[in-house]
Amino acid sequence: MRAWIFAGLACGFFLDHQPAPAAEPQFGAVDEAVKAAFARGDCPGAVVVVVHNDEVILRKAYGNRVVRPALVPMTVDTVFDLASLTKPIATATSAMLLIEHGKLSPDDLVAKYWPAFAANGKDKITIANLLLHNSGLIADNPEADYKDGPAKALERIAALKPEAPVGSRFKYSDVGFIVLGVVVERVAGQPMDKFAKMHVYDPLKMTDTGFRPGEPLKARIAPTGQRAGKIILGEVHDPRAYLLGGVAGDAGLFAPADDLVRYIRMLLRGGELDGVRVMKPETVKLFTDPHEVLSGTDTPAKGTPRKQFRSYGWDVDTAYSSQRGDLFPRGEGYGHTGFTGTSVWVDPASKTAVIILTNRVHPDDKGNAIRLRREVATAVAAAVGIKPRNDRNGKEEQSGEKK
Repeated sequence: MRAWIFAGLACGFFLDHQPAPAAEPQFGAVDEAVKAAFARGDCPGAVVVVVHNDEVILRKAYGNRVVRPALVPMTVDTVFDLASLTKPIATATSAMLLIEHGKLSPDDLVAKYWPAFAANGKDKITIANLLLHNSGLIADNPEADYKDGPAKALERIAALKPEAPVGSRFKYSDVGFIVLGVVVERVAGQPMDKFAKMHVYDPLKMTDTGFRPGEPLKARIAPTGQRAGKIILGEVHDPRAYLLGGVAGDAGLFAPADDLVRYIRMLLRGGELDGVRVMKPETVKLFTDPHEVLSGTDTPAKGTPRKQFRSYGWDVDTAYSSQRGDLFPRGEGYGHTGFTGTSVWVDPASKTAVIILTNRVHPDDKGNAIRLRREVATAVAAAVGIKPRNDRNGKEEQSGEKK
């Protein structure tokens, strides 16, 4: 009898003193940030997805996918023109796999694979310089250089003169990633879109990710801006990628948020997902580790210039990092943005990723996703328990590419 009473008391004691279950993250501040963006006219709609501890803890669509010619609500399976998210998720990923396979090295000269590119002082530019945006190349050459077709466009790129000595400054360059796309194609022996599909998207079951989406996907694609007076739907918004045929190293990739979740989970898990290994853990580390890049001519006129960091394809801590928000620690995560209004930020320490997809350029090539990205990332970081630190993000994100 005493044993029963003691057992009952003990059981009651342990029940009464069990640790309280962790509070579910609250995302009301995310909802408010998106509503405020709509009120400002910054974008017509958005999809926000949060990954934390290898699980999706927020997956929500807001607003409208289409506002012209008629309203169509946004859905979580909407397929977006990712714009410059193409750079890390297609081009740099492909380059990293070629490095893993021993077919390419970050230290290789670009001219080793594209001899004509050595013209006019570009003979010292390496694959790493392209990945880090410190090649000295111009940000964008004129659209007129692309009007005579892809072959002529690449001839003109090969003939460009660098703006600065190689390695002397960080300057975000679409041209540099167009060049990297050419290298990937030459080393892989097949078009980059096919290589990425075969080695990344198909193994990860990213079934709706790719370049030049076909007709079946068009009903789910978010339209972007205008070309020749017509709304762009299912074609890349970037004019240079469009003139290159829709597949380029700088832009052209389309995907829904759920496919990006699978890609990001693969990175956070060290290159593997659902028993399928896409890249080795050491390749993921090489891909995402920060490298200091010199400010060069972008150094602030007053005060001590802070250090800037990029990884091999991702932003880490530069003037392009405001999608990190105000709470995720500086220099410990990585991400990227896209001109159409897309962004990703990954914080490996907390195993958290924030995916924000908008088509802020619809319907009139206006809108601005900068504030939305910052506010959503800050709200997510707070929701998962990231505490403020004694550092400040400062004045960031002044490039038009980052809208």
